[in-house]
Amino acid sequence: MKILEIDPKNRRQRKQFLDLPFRLYRDVPQWVPPLDMDIQHVFSQRHPFYRHGEAAFYIAQDHQGQVLGRIVVLKNRLYNEFNHDQAAFYYLFECIQDYEVSQALFEQASVWAKSKALTRLIGPKGFTVMDGLGMLVKGFEHRPAFGLPYNLPYYPELVEAAGFTSADELVSGYVNIGRFNIPEKVRKISELVQAKRGLKVIRFKNRFQFNKMIPLLHELYNASLTGTTGNVPLTIEDIRTMVNQLFWFANPRLIKIIVKDNSPVGFLLAYPDISAAVQRCHGRILPLGWLDLILESRRTRWVNINGAGIIEKFRGQGGTALLFNEMEESIRSGKYLHADLVQIGTDNDKMQLELRSLGIDFYKVHRTYQKILS
Repeated sequence: MKILEIDPKNRRQRKQFLDLPFRLYRDVPQWVPPLDMDIQHVFSQRHPFYRHGEAAFYIAQDHQGQVLGRIVVLKNRLYNEFNHDQAAFYYLFECIQDYEVSQALFEQASVWAKSKALTRLIGPKGFTVMDGLGMLVKGFEHRPAFGLPYNLPYYPELVEAAGFTSADELVSGYVNIGRFNIPEKVRKISELVQAKRGLKVIRFKNRFQFNKMIPLLHELYNASLTGTTGNVPLTIEDIRTMVNQLFWFANPRLIKIIVKDNSPVGFLLAYPDISAAVQRCHGRILPLGWLDLILESRRTRWVNINGAGIIEKFRGQGGTALLFNEMEESIRSGKYLHADLVQIGTDNDKMQLELRSLGIDFYKVHRTYQKILS
């Protein structure tokens, strides 16, 4: 076995890196492949990540050249500056069930990280906030929400055997729309906070309207990180990349921005789940995959709620009630029967308790791991 750093410009090596999960998951009905245009983009220096980061891609091969595993290790300067950290991320880890292979991959990732003066390795954590976070440790029997990680059940054992320990956990909740009801008290608080605090909910009818709000969304997202750790501010290019990833199939009416005096203070991001179509087209947009994806976005009965935030000033002043009320409106706005409320940190006990009281079943858990580099 050998570990090879691939050249992102080498088409054959890129294909070797990208083909591995299709072999590992070919008999796993829950797995959803990445969209080819998104995963190919991470090899290009035009990706906004490379304006503030570096990456190295590795594959493990046997003596016959067959790929046994892969990993990418990242240095995100914005993350480290915001969190006063010296961390590297690992991402896109895939591996056969072999401790020697996984150990070699993580060892190589550690060597690269230390060569960049980084002191710990955390992950799985990707290039953008839309890449999903963590390794699945509970809920393998369920198909993931679009864009969220799915991995084979033995992966946590490989990671822990390589010396990693749990850093954080995130839970995702299932919502049966027919049983999801916001209490009248929450509705009244939502109405009161809008009237008393002068908050207004902006809704969108089309992409053109939303595009005009991108600079405000950029400002809002970064402001919502105040008082948090483990997050990374976004550049305006990051926001535009996120919009491009979502908006060719997203429903603008599912996206809300809360403003006060024309300044953004909160947001809610939801979109139709197109995972079934991504499975059918194997992640390939061309030649006709894009058509199936668009049709799926219109007929799916699943909606993903993949982001909600409000600036610190309004978190304890009724802003959360307003977000909950808008969440219910979003999931009832179409013909949806099911919703995935994705990746809420387990340290947010209060929100989890409130959501459970609304009938949400937290049925998936993703875990991030870390390792101090000696």
